[in-house]
Amino acid sequence: MEAESTDQNQGGVRSVRRALDILSLLTEDQPVVSLRTIVEATGLAKTTVVRLVQTLEQNGLLWATEAGYTAGPGLWRWAHLAHGSWELPPETRKRLRDLTLRHGETANVMMRRDIHRVCVAQQESPQPLRHVVRVGDELPLWVGASSKVLLVGASDALLRRVANASPHGETHVEQLRAWGDEAADRGYAVSHGERELGLTAVAVPITTPSGAVVAALSLSGPTARIPQDLIEPFARDLLEVAAQITGGQGFEHSLGTGF
Repeated sequence: MEAESTDQNQGGVRSVRRALDILSLLTEDQPVVSLRTIVEATGLAKTTVVRLVQTLEQNGLLWATEAGYTAGPGLWRWAHLAHGSWELPPETRKRLRDLTLRHGETANVMMRRDIHRVCVAQQESPQPLRHVVRVGDELPLWVGASSKVLLVGASDALLRRVANASPHGETHVEQLRAWGDEAADRGYAVSHGERELGLTAVAVPITTPSGAVVAALSLSGPTARIPQDLIEPFARDLLEVAAQITGGQGFEHSLGTGF
């Protein structure tokens, strides 16, 4: 009986993952997917795909059209809830805008999600050549200025998992630990072309009143526009803005996440 229960649980989890894989096929570039596209992309049997699609459609997560399947109205309710929970308050958004206007580079707020970092807020640079990621994008935690800040005080177990997810394997643990220690000592972190060639970023921690790091605030742009003599001024301004955010409502309350 126990083995049967375990199989059923695993099957249930597998079905959820498969359903999420189908939903993940919907993007800005591909807002509608055909049944054939789903079968080819997932590698699942057509009968399995039909069953999953019907379940998603019945729950409002997919909507059938003549061209195929698109996002259903049920996702709008979830999107509205997420928007309300994660949107920064007006004063924090203004601080990001002012930061970008002062330096002409893109400002980002990143939070750690397991072994990734997620962009939860962004103010784009006004310049034609700029660094942009979308809110909600997941980026690797094993590289980049924001990652170094988010790894401050990380446990050995977390560092090993992040390292194992990197191209370098477990040998990357010591480098990750060194980056975290350096960010803690200096109060900020810098990266030059680590994730994208020609991209420089400077990041500082956003903390709770007790000092726990909950997010990273960064400025990023083309390396040619951020020479070494601008790193310290960027860091000082970022630290001041981060302190203002923490000293206001507190970042955890700003996002409504209740840390």
